Amino acid sequence: MLTLQNLTTPHPKLPLSGLDVTFEPGKIYTILGRTGAGKTELLRTLIGLDPIAEGAVHLDGKNLDRTPIRARQMAMVYQQFINYPHLDVLANVAFPLRRKKVNKIDALARAREALELVGLAEFETRKPSELSGGQQQRVALARAIVKHARILLMDEPLANLDYKLREQLREEFPRLLEKNSDGIILYTTTEPGEAMQLGDELIVMHEGRIVAKGDPGELFENPPSIEVAQVISDPPISICAGEVKNGHLYFNDGSAVDETSLSLGADGPVRIGIRPDALTIGGDIPAQVTLAEFSGSDTIVHLRLPFGEAVMLVDGIREYSPGVKFGVSLETSALLLFSQAGGNITERTG
Repeated sequence: MLTLQNLTTPHPKLPLSGLDVTFEPGKIYTILGRTGAGKTELLRTLIGLDPIAEGAVHLDGKNLDRTPIRARQMAMVYQQFINYPHLDVLANVAFPLRRKKVNKIDALARAREALELVGLAEFETRKPSELSGGQQQRVALARAIVKHARILLMDEPLANLDYKLREQLREEFPRLLEKNSDGIILYTTTEPGEAMQLGDELIVMHEGRIVAKGDPGELFENPPSIEVAQVISDPPISICAGEVKNGHLYFNDGSAVDETSLSLGADGPVRIGIRPDALTIGGDIPAQVTLAEFSGSDTIVHLRLPFGEAVMLVDGIREYSPGVKFGVSLETSALLLFSQAGGNITERTG
């Protein structure tokens, strides 16, 4: 079991602040956050590359503060791959084992097993310079896997790979724990979809803090705060000003929200969260396009509405020029309500 207690770092730009979390054996934890949230700093601190200002890291009850990197039972895969250019692929992967004095036959056998896992079995005699960038990243991934470390730290390891290969490797990651029931995988990403798909548990980071931890589906449906809702939603959830008055919900332009599935609290200002898929073309709400951008097979449309700015997700590749006007409808049952301070106050009837 890996435990962080009030972990705080002195990093001048991306300090971690008071992290308290426990990672249980046999699980994959996805750590989601925007660039600069502190994800890489967390992994570097765990493995011993960056110092601790306050708090502690314990592995099975042992404080790792004075434990050298090589003795921490951890391996790390970086987004920017590092390979040894003078060694072929097989020797690159076997290198950490040979360094630990593992006999050559066993080291090469384990290296071939790791290369098979990442789909590079037929490339073992090539040099890194003969590989594509994605293939070189997979070599670096195999070199970390081959160590059979208790803790595998993965810092956006698939960011440089094509979509099809990323999907394939995501499916393989649970196999890394099959032979190591005490193993723990910490996987950082900026992509909510990847975090939701891959992890047994999801950790959301923001500005050096852990702002949420739990089941990925539950966190998506019930984010504890606006910042979590915006990080976990892709495209981000839109936030508009509103008000509860006499048992009814209104946007800040005075328009009533026809919503019966929400249990409204006391009168007062609220912040209304609108998911991108809650808006659809065709309806009575006037909308004007301010920007349209493509994301995979979808189109993200930024709209100006009577009550604020919002983002709409449209299936397929569609052309929407800035300034175009049309009507939209709002699936109000999907709305989220937040307090002025940003906490989730959504309550459903029934």
